[in-house]
Amino acid sequence: MTDPHEINPSKALELGMDRHIPRQDCFDGVVVPDRIAAFPSSGDRGGEGNRGGGGGVLARVHGPDGVDGPRPLSPADPCDGTTRPPSLSHVLRDPRFRPSAGTSEPTGEHYDLVVVGAGVSGVSAAYRWLDRAPAARILILDDHDDVGGHALHGGPRPGGGKGPAGAYGGVRSAERPPAWTPEGRELLGRLDIRARRPGRHAAPASSPDAPMHDAVFCDRETFPSERLVVLAPGERAGRWITELPVAAQARGDLLMLYLDPPDWFPGLSAEEKQERLARMTYAGFLRDVCGVHPDVLTFVATMPGERWGYGSDALGAIDAWGDADEYRYPGFAGLGLDRSAPSRYNSPTMIKEWGTERPRSCHFPGGNQAIIRTMLARMVPGFATATGAEGITTATFDHTALDRPGNRVRVRLSSPVVSAANDGPAGTAASATVGYVDGPRVRTVRAHNVIMACWNSVIPHLVGDLPPAQRAALHRAVKVPLLRATVRLRHRRPWKELGIGHARFTGAYWCAAGLAPPVRTGGHRLADGPDDPATVHMAAALVTPGVSPARGSVSGRYALMGTPYRYLEYGIRDQLARLLGPAGFDPARDIQAITVNRWGQGYAPEYATPWDLAFYPDGHPPAATARRTHGRIAIANSDSVPTARADAAITAAYRAVAELQG
Repeated sequence: MTDPHEINPSKALELGMDRHIPRQDCFDGVVVPDRIAAFPSSGDRGGEGNRGGGGGVLARVHGPDGVDGPRPLSPADPCDGTTRPPSLSHVLRDPRFRPSAGTSEPTGEHYDLVVVGAGVSGVSAAYRWLDRAPAARILILDDHDDVGGHALHGGPRPGGGKGPAGAYGGVRSAERPPAWTPEGRELLGRLDIRARRPGRHAAPASSPDAPMHDAVFCDRETFPSERLVVLAPGERAGRWITELPVAAQARGDLLMLYLDPPDWFPGLSAEEKQERLARMTYAGFLRDVCGVHPDVLTFVATMPGERWGYGSDALGAIDAWGDADEYRYPGFAGLGLDRSAPSRYNSPTMIKEWGTERPRSCHFPGGNQAIIRTMLARMVPGFATATGAEGITTATFDHTALDRPGNRVRVRLSSPVVSAANDGPAGTAASATVGYVDGPRVRTVRAHNVIMACWNSVIPHLVGDLPPAQRAALHRAVKVPLLRATVRLRHRRPWKELGIGHARFTGAYWCAAGLAPPVRTGGHRLADGPDDPATVHMAAALVTPGVSPARGSVSGRYALMGTPYRYLEYGIRDQLARLLGPAGFDPARDIQAITVNRWGQGYAPEYATPWDLAFYPDGHPPAATARRTHGRIAIANSDSVPTARADAAITAAYRAVAELQG
């Protein structure tokens, strides 16, 4: 499916678009079931799994077993089948909002700290503050009806039974904790969260427990014929390159890039070579320096999509060099650059993670929301039936406990903040007032300190008297849009038979699909036998190609928000059928549930070359100006680092607490 707005009606029915299954379409953490538009069925076809009556795919979430209507609200999964209040981030820009909001009403509450945002930064800030001031009274305000921020998750439970939800919002694991910032590692240690090395199978290829490899799927969107190429570790590039459906010249170019690339910059020092790479993208390096066939550029275009949210035409060549391995980003070996240490031109994340093992991570069935819930379980009595990381994934939660009077830490959900102001001049203020929407009213609370743990782009609309330079710097943080899907399958046998666990698509709408790793934590056990249910995570890179990540993110965001859900599901079914069909996969029969998570404001914008050479790595970054404390108001979010990783959000929280507490 080259164009996400192209649907073949007969093909859609064949793929199972008329099947009654649980579906969710989430915008910035808000479930919007009425966006799931009807797709006409071909009548009462009946059959296995109740494929459908005349209603087709109704304009709301379907319950399990073909029963229409929202699924029951569960304490452990509060976004099942419910419509949540939308964010006011866009409404705040409308000059008509404040006059129509009326006079604010004070609640009479006064806190030591008010935190705006219940994501990783916000909850970490509250946790850190309480650790340093155990007697403090803290209020956390958030516009959603659950905690989590980008880690918000929902969707059906594995197997339709007990346990955590099978979907995640934007972040499903704590990647490479050994490379986390000191603050992030300190918090994980306090929560008793440890990274584990995923186990490797050692069975023969014919066994049901055969190894699961990475693969690349050369799709019809980019090549004349489709081909699945399995990338087994240690296999010579000369073998799998011959399987690619590329032009003969491109095959020769790829063999050269992988096996024997020359020194493209002879006579230059290592520093000069790195500087040269810092001034071009990876696609530009291959095209302008290596002079490769266009099919090579097509083959590598989606390599960075799942991790960075954009293609090789936006990824800096120096970061491609830093992330190169036996299958990704070929062409640099002949430069003779020392790989024992990163280049100063590498992005901050690349520098921080240099030399760490890629597989090490902390996976939770519901994503990083488990980390947030663990902190809240320790701060808010009665919120959870478990307070440890091992038990939190199967715990039940009482959200009414979050805002219970008498608690030292209170969390007020469905309360979008619309203002934050110092009580007096910023230089001398001893407190601040925060306004939030409570039904038809705007209410206010006062606090000695306020931490804005929300997006940089929203803060200038909330804090009205910021200095012009700080306002401009905050507006420069253009987030990368994020699109993720979680698909529950009847079983994982097709993946086992193909011997793959993850596949990159070379040009289709969804750039990657992979099995969720087996997770065994607390009372939760995710079986991984060939006939056990499977959870598949899919990702799409939405940044418009051909421009900078910032410009491409803006246009990609508009495209994301304007794409109807039915086109996204059509693409999911179509691509999985093409990938797994040769192994007996039938999307109409085997797909049991789909959750789509769209974040118009997704990844924090990370400084990277060649786009930010004006101030990175040498110069004053805009984030340093944007995150300045303003009176009793501090800023803590991943935008302020800026890095799109959970540990960056934690570091920002620790910094904001230290600035206010002194």
